[in-house]
Amino acid sequence: MLQQLRDRMSGPFVWVIVGIIVVPFAFFGIETLRTGGGDPAAIKVDGQKITESQVRRGTEQRMQQLQQLMGDNFRQDMIDTPRFRQAVVDDMVQEMVMRQHAEEAGYRASDASVFEAIAAVPAFQVNGVFSTEAYRARLSQMGYTVQKFESQLRDSLVIDQVREGILDSGFVTETAASQAYRLEQQQRELAYALFETSHYLPTAQVSAEDIAARYEQRKASYQAPERIRLQYLELALADLTDDAVPGTEVLRAIYESEKASRFSTTEERRASHILVNFGADKTESRKKIAQLAGMVSKGSDFSSLAGSQSDDSGSKSKGGDLGWIKRGQMLEKFETALFDLKQGQVSEPVETEFGWHLIKLEELRAARVKPFEDAQVQGELTRLYQQRDAERRYREMLDKLEQLAFESPASLEPVAKALALTLKESEWITRTTAEGLFANPALREAAFATDVLGNGENSKPLAAGDNRVVVVRKQAYEAPRQKPLEEVSDEIREQLRLEVANRQAQADAAAAVKLLAEGGATAQVARDKGVDFKAPALVARNAPGVDSRILDALFGLPRPADSTARWTSVTLANGSTAVVGLIRVVDGDFAAAPDAVRAGQLARLREAEAGAEFLAYRADLQKRTKVERFEAPAAELPAAAPDSGEPTP
Repeated sequence: MLQQLRDRMSGPFVWVIVGIIVVPFAFFGIETLRTGGGDPAAIKVDGQKITESQVRRGTEQRMQQLQQLMGDNFRQDMIDTPRFRQAVVDDMVQEMVMRQHAEEAGYRASDASVFEAIAAVPAFQVNGVFSTEAYRARLSQMGYTVQKFESQLRDSLVIDQVREGILDSGFVTETAASQAYRLEQQQRELAYALFETSHYLPTAQVSAEDIAARYEQRKASYQAPERIRLQYLELALADLTDDAVPGTEVLRAIYESEKASRFSTTEERRASHILVNFGADKTESRKKIAQLAGMVSKGSDFSSLAGSQSDDSGSKSKGGDLGWIKRGQMLEKFETALFDLKQGQVSEPVETEFGWHLIKLEELRAARVKPFEDAQVQGELTRLYQQRDAERRYREMLDKLEQLAFESPASLEPVAKALALTLKESEWITRTTAEGLFANPALREAAFATDVLGNGENSKPLAAGDNRVVVVRKQAYEAPRQKPLEEVSDEIREQLRLEVANRQAQADAAAAVKLLAEGGATAQVARDKGVDFKAPALVARNAPGVDSRILDALFGLPRPADSTARWTSVTLANGSTAVVGLIRVVDGDFAAAPDAVRAGQLARLREAEAGAEFLAYRADLQKRTKVERFEAPAAELPAAAPDSGEPTP
């Protein structure tokens, strides 16, 4: 079992467990249960309240998750506040409905299943193995108690039992799979010709009157946005590193402070074990482990016994070998017994949550400290010194930058001189567009803020990435203005010419479709219209190299009747028009498909069917549950919290 948990530290299983934990905690986090009597109800589900504070916390946590997911691309103004809150509320209602149903139906989660779920979460592991210390420390960081966390997880596992019961009941017949395969793998013989806009542009003409009319019609769109040019100073930690080499005394001091954590290896022990699960009768399992201990003491081979008698399927095939283990990686009782052994010695029976163990110490690696004189150590010490010296100077300069920019609000020149920084100038930027450094929305927002744009002052230091700050001030500004007709006439002329060319392409394509539908030959139509028809070829729904709009048009045509091709036209994304012909249809043959393909088709459709059944089941439960919604108080969505680098609970 221990080896199984170590082997299952990655892959779909872990993500399922993480999902089980995250989803409920996103809405009913431990702290939200501690609400006072004055907390008004936002929703009632069969009389059970979801309070405003719970909704608020759920919204905040969902926002944090979104911010972590999007990273630097996150922008608060992208969020539709009412819809975002409503989505959170809907999910909370769905979860409570499922929880109430699971409780009423008598679903329960055993202690073993709760422990297995906890042990499989990477955040609670050290080097891929569950650690009690890491578990308690992580919960403490998040402000959770062990009891509350495990109670919440137990509820989540119960809900998952309901879900899995429905998902496991889904099925699909061979007939349904065959019909789906026939359509999914269908191929159609395609012939098409392009009526390209570029062919019609040379003859497309527009008048001055047309240009003037379009200008008046869309005058508001021909606006030059306000824009600003900036002076700025940039302070970056990366620019402060140097090649300075400190004296031996300085390196020795760093070595002594870092020796235990950076230049030492802890003791490691390679262990094997034999596990006997408790099973239905704990007394019997105790007798069995005692019997095995006796066999080992009389000379039986430990590895052979582990291979034939151990209940740990992950390690028994390797003679019980668990690999190298450090302190803090295993359960406390297991670890205590292991680190009391001498090399080659086997422990007395040890009881843990998994069952009874016999533990053998196979090999030992003693703790070791790399000496100060080691060349690798010297290089690492020098790098640490340079890094810390740069960080110290960065902090000092950042403090001075903030102070000097405030004390000299009318200019950045004295600030640049005092800190030996280069005064730089930006290109023109607008509120929504810029390149390079000022592509950062936060910097553009600061550039158009009142202190910089309105008062002409220096900004405060602005974060521009990891250990990089910028101070900006206005150099030049242009207010929004209406562009005159003369300035945009060429732009309008090209727009109108393109529209004329597109219309002509569409008209010729429509005429070609009419001729072809009346029995005209593709070769004759091609000559008349000056286009080339691509040779007919069988294509699938997602055929590479064929425009998706052509494929959509092709698979939207009815089957040819009496060997007569079907024709249509479609406008492409670039404005050109394609004439699309369907010559014949070849359906997918499920019966002729390889066994693996047939099995995969059945499995995929079963999963889709099961998922649909679960959604319908959940919707029916909610329909039969009385849900009362109360008007939410007027409040803005909480701002996204600064990214602490820690995962959202």
